[in-house]
Amino acid sequence: MTDKKHDTDVAFIRALAELLRENDLTELQVKRDYGEDDSLKVRVSRIPPAPVAAPAPVQMMAPMAQPSVAAAPAAAPAPGEVHEDPARHPGAVTSPMVGTVYMQAEPSAPAFISVGASVAEGDTLLIVEAMKTMNHIPAPRAGTIRRILVEDGAAVEYGTPLVIIE
Repeated sequence: MTDKKHDTDVAFIRALAELLRENDLTELQVKRDYGEDDSLKVRVSRIPPAPVAAPAPVQMMAPMAQPSVAAAPAAAPAPGEVHEDPARHPGAVTSPMVGTVYMQAEPSAPAFISVGASVAEGDTLLIVEAMKTMNHIPAPRAGTIRRILVEDGAAVEYGTPLVIIE
């Protein structure tokens, strides 16, 4: 009987690892109760791969007789272009949980929001599915949708910026 239980536990752990990989999660923790004094606690985690840095450019020495050519400066952002972290924007609405985002109630229904649409406090912005539960994410305040930062069907983690309301 212990071999069968062991095989079942190994299959369960492999399934958790696969779930972790498929949903691009970094950690998953589960407790499985078998009886009064028998349980299994599993924590599966992974370190996401670090972004690969581009190799440093090779600088060639110019012959002494010729003047060296200076590298062009990096392009500055255009005046209207802002490079900021969307999560730090004062109008950002972040995910309260880990799950999958759905922009409409069902596949054939229209999306809850669109860029430029006005929303009232409490209006549903989108749905985050977590463990087969559909969680409607309400607008924390009235305003206009300026940006939608996630795609339909995307996996999100706690704190992921979803939309920006101004």
